[in-house]
Amino acid sequence: MTEYLIRRILQSVLVLFLITLVTFALIHAAPGGPAQIFLSPNMSQEAAKVQMHNLGLDKPVYIQYIRWIGDLLQGDLGYTFKNHIPVGDILWPTVKNTIVLMSAAWFLAMLIAIPWGIYNSTAEYGLSDQTASIISYIGFAMPTFWFGIILQEIFALKLDWLPLSDMWTMGKEGQPSDLLLHLVLPVTVLTLGFLAAYVKYSRSSMLEVLHQDYIRTARAKGVQERRVVFRHALRNALIPIITILGLDLPMLVAGAALTENVFNWPGMGRLFVNMALAREYSVLMAITLIVAVMVIIGNLIADLLYALVDPRVQLGRKGGRAA
Repeated sequence: MTEYLIRRILQSVLVLFLITLVTFALIHAAPGGPAQIFLSPNMSQEAAKVQMHNLGLDKPVYIQYIRWIGDLLQGDLGYTFKNHIPVGDILWPTVKNTIVLMSAAWFLAMLIAIPWGIYNSTAEYGLSDQTASIISYIGFAMPTFWFGIILQEIFALKLDWLPLSDMWTMGKEGQPSDLLLHLVLPVTVLTLGFLAAYVKYSRSSMLEVLHQDYIRTARAKGVQERRVVFRHALRNALIPIITILGLDLPMLVAGAALTENVFNWPGMGRLFVNMALAREYSVLMAITLIVAVMVIIGNLIADLLYALVDPRVQLGRKGGRAA
């Protein structure tokens, strides 16, 4: 296990390095480049050169990259080009806000979808199974921004039951009850998207296991159905479910850009869109780095959970099956 962890960590460092290298190159190759953000057409050539020198943009791209990596290793994410504000001051509050929103939707979807999918696998094509299929089709097909606007129209504008947008009501910042009211609509939108996938995955995974020969053997021996489902089938069916949960883990930080924009939620998805439009490349680089780290962490957690739920998965051992 220790050998496996060390190997995966080293691989993760290499992957992060390649991600930062490619992203840095692509961003600096974008039309206009960072210089177009602050250079005015009326600015003299001498003033433009001074400004470029002060920001380090007159150096070759590889020198700029090395400097950025050096600052990053010291915990410095850089500064915005327009206002010269530390990127961390802009980024970290939005990460916290996104985690509040996405974790609420993620955990709610898991609490509903996984037990529901397990139940539907034991009552195939029943009313509950057909209802779940309809909800899944709607969740996959319905645009999130459209669903969000419909909910705003009904529950915020017509019925006036819930806030229209934002994270807090002015003057009520920090009140948990006010935050919960503002969470209802965006969490509903996001939960439907998660629910559509998780119900289908958990049902399909359980059905595949329930049709295995060893399950038929257990039933033939008179083992109680509840024990067959939860003791024998569920443990083996969890691996595909863990995979999809691990892949979705970065969403807790990355956020959902469309949903956050519709509800004016001050999260990282909305920040990414705004910074892309403003060409604030230093902020975009920091967001990309954070999401990449979360992707790697999600995959690593999923691999470790494989070994916990399925003893046949032997991580980092010779002769075993590495996840």
